[in-house]
Amino acid sequence: MKLRVWARDLTLGARFAVTGGRPGLLRTLLTATGVGFGVALLLLAASLPNMLFQREVREAVRAVDASREVTAPGPGTFLHLTRATTYRDDVVSGLLLQPDGDAPPVPPGATAFPRTGEMLVSPALRELLDSPEGALLEERLPYEVAGTLGKDGLVGPADLRYVAHVDFLDAGNLDGRGERFGWSVPEEPMNAFLILLVVVACVVLLLPVLVFIATAVRFGGEQRDRRLAALRLVGADVPMTRRIAAGESLAGALLGLLAGAGLFAAARQFAGSFTIWDVNAFPSDVVPMPALAALALAAVPVASVVVTLVALRGVAIEPLGVVRAAAPRRRRLWWRLLLLAAGAALLAPLMGRVAVTETSIDTVPVVTGTVLFLIGLTTLLPWLVEAGVKRLHAGPVAWQLAVRRLQLSSGTAARAVSGIVVAATGAIALQMLFQAMERDFTLPTGEDPSRARIAVGFRDRTADEARDITARFTRTEGVDAATSILESHVWRPGPLEEGKDFAPSASIRVGDCSSLREFATLPSCRDGDVFVALAHGAQGSPDDARVTAVARPGATVALRDPHPPKDGPERPPADTPVPLWKLPAGTKVVDSRPDPTGMYQYGVLATPSAIDTGLLDTPYAQNMIRLDPAVPDAADHVRNTTAAVDPTAWTKDLKDIERDAAFSSVRTGILVGSTLTMLLVAASLLVTTLEQLRDRKRLLSSLVAFGTRRSTLSWSVLWQTAVPIALGLALAVVGGLGLGVVLLKMGGQTVQDWWVFLPVVGVGAALIGLVTLLSMPALWRLMRADGLRTE
Repeated sequence: MKLRVWARDLTLGARFAVTGGRPGLLRTLLTATGVGFGVALLLLAASLPNMLFQREVREAVRAVDASREVTAPGPGTFLHLTRATTYRDDVVSGLLLQPDGDAPPVPPGATAFPRTGEMLVSPALRELLDSPEGALLEERLPYEVAGTLGKDGLVGPADLRYVAHVDFLDAGNLDGRGERFGWSVPEEPMNAFLILLVVVACVVLLLPVLVFIATAVRFGGEQRDRRLAALRLVGADVPMTRRIAAGESLAGALLGLLAGAGLFAAARQFAGSFTIWDVNAFPSDVVPMPALAALALAAVPVASVVVTLVALRGVAIEPLGVVRAAAPRRRRLWWRLLLLAAGAALLAPLMGRVAVTETSIDTVPVVTGTVLFLIGLTTLLPWLVEAGVKRLHAGPVAWQLAVRRLQLSSGTAARAVSGIVVAATGAIALQMLFQAMERDFTLPTGEDPSRARIAVGFRDRTADEARDITARFTRTEGVDAATSILESHVWRPGPLEEGKDFAPSASIRVGDCSSLREFATLPSCRDGDVFVALAHGAQGSPDDARVTAVARPGATVALRDPHPPKDGPERPPADTPVPLWKLPAGTKVVDSRPDPTGMYQYGVLATPSAIDTGLLDTPYAQNMIRLDPAVPDAADHVRNTTAAVDPTAWTKDLKDIERDAAFSSVRTGILVGSTLTMLLVAASLLVTTLEQLRDRKRLLSSLVAFGTRRSTLSWSVLWQTAVPIALGLALAVVGGLGLGVVLLKMGGQTVQDWWVFLPVVGVGAALIGLVTLLSMPALWRLMRADGLRTE
């Protein structure tokens, strides 16, 4: 019987929601819009795991299978070399292929294997190459575009990728030989700190969405209550009116579900058109996880009914009117503080329990404690706004209008900014976690970008070729200076020591004095000098004795391995004499210093006239290049010169710090979520402000009719938005710092910056201005005289 009564009254309320005239329909549409935005974001959040999984799958599918080593060439095998390059801060991934036979496998995303000198490119790369912005990159990729890669060979629609068929790969410059594509590697377990970061981020990013949905189902409450009073007049009792009100909210929520599903369906079609923090996806990958989607869709209508019934507990709906706040009860503080205490009580025992060496944490108390703490702050906001606006009185007319309105309906104002409080609190806590964890996941590389910005290496180069390459770099636009080193090895000649199967060796670097000074501290240097640099065991380098056993003043060394391994690369015939070289008796022993890449090098340092570089064994040319910061594309000009000399040469950008890949991916995901959440918060605040203005249409028109300036009413709207947000941000700063300290204590971390809340406060101030500006057209329209019409 009760179910039948509930069904009848809920259905009646739903009919009122869609057939209750223009005001009722407008309220329903506002509710559906607000709920729709929230549902769409929940569905997007539920799609994130599948999006990330599909990106990993695509990355694995397009990689060359390295699960087994392929040594012998065959009709279906190929040589491969991965070549990624950077173009104006965008990574362009490349794969060079050289078939051994006439039946190589087709690369993923391609319909046919490209011919020699041709390449297949992603749609995004083709668009870039065809545009004026891609002119520099086009010089770097000297292959003819023969087709486009499909999505099976791309990680996302914005992926910049090419696959080229070349003919210059050999045993010295390839990654390996393959016979098929597609392989996977076991995923490394995530660090406990990162798990904590992800768990907290999920809570603080999704809770504002739920708060917004709970606020949206209460849009138009004053008009609804007046309609319910009329129902009381025709015989409805109090329980029935509450069920009818719940039915109205339920109808709006169900329409919101449909609107949210529609918004989600439309948004996923444009998923590839937007890149947020370097992340985008194919529409087919934006699919919610069934369990998460079902939970979100089921929670929304249930929440709409519960929120409406709870809201009506403070309203006495009588046949002759609504008693809402004639003598309102003071908001009680104790139970709000109890929620905060309960959240802190769950989090406090976990302090010091999260270690870097762990790969799991107890997520239940973390999630529950964080949720209770944030909900406690949300419930504390109405009490804070009510207590704060009571003490506001004198001021300009706009200020008094705003203050009086807040004093009459502080709860509505608090609900409007509750999402900001949750989002700001979470943002502050997350930023504190980021700053503390960055020390553990951001490692100094030891590289010195002030000495060189780019390092380049070329295989099998003579001294003349190395000089020519250096001259080309020097002439390249944007290059300030370039040093050049020719690197090889020297060996101790003579028979092998007993029990040894290889000859001791040391490295040798040949270059001018300015280049040699990048590797060691030289007392003086002129052409013809030779030095022996000792690293004294730094960075795992060998003991000095092992180096001086081969290279020391007056010692004779072999310039080719006198005892090459039997399975090594092809060598000259056994009767070919090994070239020897004697270090001058005046060779100085010097201390090694970190080169621009941060490495301590050791061995022989020689100037060009001291040795015949033509006798060196497979010399390796390396350039350190310093750029002119005034030239915007200097680095790209250097990469173009490198590719023109040798497409297989390696290029490394030198930087002083490097972030852990897992930490960077988590940070990127949280930044994406934070951006979407703040957009939702701004939308929710705007919709709430517009709904409040619509409810006061008659009042605004009356004030204008009695001579109130429009600018005064505009400032009044600004103050009505600013005061609750200011109080909410103050609460968020205190709560965010407190939550951040507790979360940091879990991992034994300390606070790095107590002023981390300043950017969040800046965003809140920007929201005040943005919402006020966007609400002005509606405010001016509502202040027209036709707002006084009645029927």
